[in-house]
Amino acid sequence: MAAGALVSQAGETAMRVVEAPMNAVERIFGRKRMPWLFLAPNLILFAIFTFLPIAISVGYAFTGGTNLFVSDRPFVGLDNFRTLLSCGNYLQPGTCQESLFWTAVWNTLWFVAFNVVATLLVALITALILNRAIFARGFFRAMFFYPVLLSPVVIGLIWKWFLDRNGLLNAFFQMLGVPPEIFLLDVGWSRFFVVVVSVWFHMGFYTLILLAGLQAIPKDLYEAASIDAATPRRTLFRITLPLLAPNLLVVFILLMIKSVQIFDEAWVLTNGGGPGTANSFIVQYIYQMAFGSDLRLFGLASAASVLMGLVLLVLTLIQLRLGKRMES
Repeated sequence: MAAGALVSQAGETAMRVVEAPMNAVERIFGRKRMPWLFLAPNLILFAIFTFLPIAISVGYAFTGGTNLFVSDRPFVGLDNFRTLLSCGNYLQPGTCQESLFWTAVWNTLWFVAFNVVATLLVALITALILNRAIFARGFFRAMFFYPVLLSPVVIGLIWKWFLDRNGLLNAFFQMLGVPPEIFLLDVGWSRFFVVVVSVWFHMGFYTLILLAGLQAIPKDLYEAASIDAATPRRTLFRITLPLLAPNLLVVFILLMIKSVQIFDEAWVLTNGGGPGTANSFIVQYIYQMAFGSDLRLFGLASAASVLMGLVLLVLTLIQLRLGKRMES
């Protein structure tokens, strides 16, 4: 009993020691401001590593020269944006080389169109299958999600070896008597496999989002539909897809943003956007202008980043607006 009393007394003393400085801080900042005090370190770090780089990038977009610091760079106004929209590259201020920017924009647009549709369909079909009571369902869920855990560079290297002239795919074709094909040196095949790799890499994450939405749908609705002798197709289009619409919208927005930002796996897979500029995307263009040459065109790269950010912002706002209309 005496030992228990001593332990209890020690605990109360420790609590008073902890509460004393907390009460002093609360008196200084007030009870309502205390949560913000605890959030302040994270918010400061978030601002430093998010908003500060954005502000610096916007500052670069209106300056010229090759110096790294904004204070050492001459102000050029909208010249970077004019050069970007007119030709997209320059060797010296005021001289155009070729429309590398618009080539990257066009490549990004076709990739976004095909990748969003393909990934959304594959993720939806996979989620519908995994939502059923199939054999080893947990194993298949883990296997479909596994590629998401890998590095994009690793993904690019795996598929690059798989598609090599002496890789597994050509070895399989040779067994069938088909001559080997250098897939990544052909424009059509290389674009096709860039989309395939992206779908394989990311579909597990989006499948998980859709699967969570499917499991949130009340089972009573399906039981009522079965009593009314509704066909599977009617159940899909009248119950499943309408109730899954919020999850589909989230997946669509995330896919749009991720597709525009395609870089790592495509860069490794196609050796920097080849053949030629067939797989040169907007983020790759930004990288090449800023770091891929001795020119160090930070202003041009930053202008492209600002334009890409504005386009993504507008697309996201439009999609959110459409999502609210769908819910209403």
